Amino acid sequence: MPKLISSTGLRFLWISAIVFVLDQWTKYAVTGSMKLYDSIEVLPFFNITYVHNYGAAFSFLHTAGGWQRWFFTAIAVAVSAMILWWLKQSPKQQRLLPVAFTFILGGALGNVYDRVVHGYVIDFLDFHINNMSWPAFNIADSAIFIGAALLIVDMFVNRENKQTASDSPAGE
Repeated sequence: MPKLISSTGLRFLWISAIVFVLDQWTKYAVTGSMKLYDSIEVLPFFNITYVHNYGAAFSFLHTAGGWQRWFFTAIAVAVSAMILWWLKQSPKQQRLLPVAFTFILGGALGNVYDRVVHGYVIDFLDFHINNMSWPAFNIADSAIFIGAALLIVDMFVNRENKQTASDSPAGE
């Protein structure tokens, strides 16, 4: 592995690749076996429901008229470029933060691909309790959530590590 990759956060890009491939494979499976709005009950609180999301998270700006497709694509591409730059800059000893960012990157690219190719994001994971339903989402969204959760964990772990280091007397 080239030194640039092995000594930076770029060494975790395989996570982004797995997220992207898994996301696209599951979307392909859903679109190849279901019609739009078809729903298959898997568990009493979980369905596979094929929907198109023209907006962002929770269908934000779903009915905005089409401009949001390119707006969200541009944001995701810019964020992805920033993540790649940051991964290249991150030191080898950092682990959790680059892993978090590679989850986010893989998810962002999965949804960008959908927006560019289809004009919408394919969602299908549908959780509900009684008459309350969570907006449908996909593997890319799940990876973004995992990455964000890992960022929060890293924030607390690093704060504790910095605090422990500053509490110890110099020379110990």
